[in-house]
Amino acid sequence: MPMRAAQAEGRAITLADIRAAAGRISGAVLRTPTLESQAVSRATGARVFLKLDNLQATGAFKERGAANRLALLTARERAAGVIAMSAGNHAQAVARHAALAGIAATIVMPKFTPATKVTRTEAWGARVVLHGTTLAEAAAHAHALAADEGLVFIHPYDDPAVIAGQGTATLEMLEDAPAIEALAIPVGGGGLCAGASSSISSVAVPWPAITAGSS
Repeated sequence: MPMRAAQAEGRAITLADIRAAAGRISGAVLRTPTLESQAVSRATGARVFLKLDNLQATGAFKERGAANRLALLTARERAAGVIAMSAGNHAQAVARHAALAGIAATIVMPKFTPATKVTRTEAWGARVVLHGTTLAEAAAHAHALAADEGLVFIHPYDDPAVIAGQGTATLEMLEDAPAIEALAIPVGGGGLCAGASSSISSVAVPWPAITAGSS
């Protein structure tokens, strides 16, 4: 079933969705290495592998979800343009991949966003709108602009196509380091964790995903 149909039905993301996403974003997103860290392994008493998505052009895994979501836009949606709300990595990811695809992008960022992140997002050609003193206020304004201007809202994590894109990082890890027996996953919105959980469905014997988020 195509991702667009899955999104409409709200069904769970599958390993097949993630493999399809990997094919879509190939060439647009770097296939980053998975390397064993001797320092962290010594400190923990376990073999620890790191997925180096900091090597992406914008410095984070967020490119994966943004690239996959944008690749699924219809011709009409591409012509209309996209909008996103973010104070950092998702903003740059959407801006970059929209620019690569020739799609106009608007990024709403809260007023407290560091100037460096605003500048980097604008450098990819996006229209940046600073609005609100909280993420909630910025998000509300982004949705209002989307409705007023007919733009497609690209959610940073609550979107099946974004989740499938983020899951490609774990898929690559399983291919590059099959000795892995557990995942330690940072959690913010949950898109990376959701994608990783779907990816490990390919493991014959289920093993744990350990999550950690800021309080």
